[in-house]
Amino acid sequence: MTMTRPAEVKWGPAPAKLPRGAEVAVLAGDPAKPGELFTIRAKLPDGYSVAPHTHPTDEHLTVIQGTMLLGAGATFDPTKLRELPAGSYARLPTYQPHFNLYKGETIIQLHGIGPYDVIYVNPADDPSHKGNAK
Repeated sequence: MTMTRPAEVKWGPAPAKLPRGAEVAVLAGDPAKPGELFTIRAKLPDGYSVAPHTHPTDEHLTVIQGTMLLGAGATFDPTKLRELPAGSYARLPTYQPHFNLYKGETIIQLHGIGPYDVIYVNPADDPSHKGNAK
């Protein structure tokens, strides 16, 4: 059994595949391990954005705090962003291109079956190829 209160979440820096400024916490499982159920949280500052990308597994996302703007497609198009306030849920199918933007400090919770990865539609958008300098 795992029980974690908000004050007990152990935040750390996000992986290099995400733009700087995000923090993550693994609540359960190992997102990198194939076939393993995982639950992670991400804390994202106001104005944070991730360029169009996909994941090699279905992503189940719940907005815990703040507001996420989520859009589908291989090109960042602000007109396609849909506002998801706290309490919202989204399921993003495997390899479905999407992009996002955050209003206010936002916390999201993701769960799925590993391996979890961020694969940018345009490889030039991958901050890990730029020393995470975004």
